Amino acid sequence: MAVRHSSIAAAALVLVLLVVALVGVNDVLDAAEDEGVAKRVPMPVIPRGQGDSCVYDTEFMRRNHMTVLEHQHDEPDLEDIRSEGHSIKDCVACHAVMGPDDRPLTADSPEHFCRSCHDYAAVQIDCFDCHKSRPRRSALKRPREPT
Repeated sequence: MAVRHSSIAAAALVLVLLVVALVGVNDVLDAAEDEGVAKRVPMPVIPRGQGDSCVYDTEFMRRNHMTVLEHQHDEPDLEDIRSEGHSIKDCVACHAVMGPDDRPLTADSPEHFCRSCHDYAAVQIDCFDCHKSRPRRSALKRPREPT
């Protein structure tokens, strides 16, 4: 009989903990909808590119850069074509972030252009397994004039 009571007590305790957890989750979800909480969530700092303009508009590239880069990766290999400005070399040169030694940072640095969003979104960057993440000095783009 004692075993049965302890099983019922354990089940009741689990039920109480489950209800408390669900109420807590609901409070968290309600708080997430609160504008004040949303404003306190740190957003990634995205350095501006150095060229005159990107090959596509900013919002398009933020959502589709991986598709553009993958397309540019496969098409030239298959059809022996490479369009001007659509290579990862050009992206890296335009979006280079300079370090304290006045040299472009590599993807090992959390301040690297690509890492700013990828770290925020917890998405691994695999481009630099094969490609260089730092441009040659001669490939660096001139800074844009402030707007």
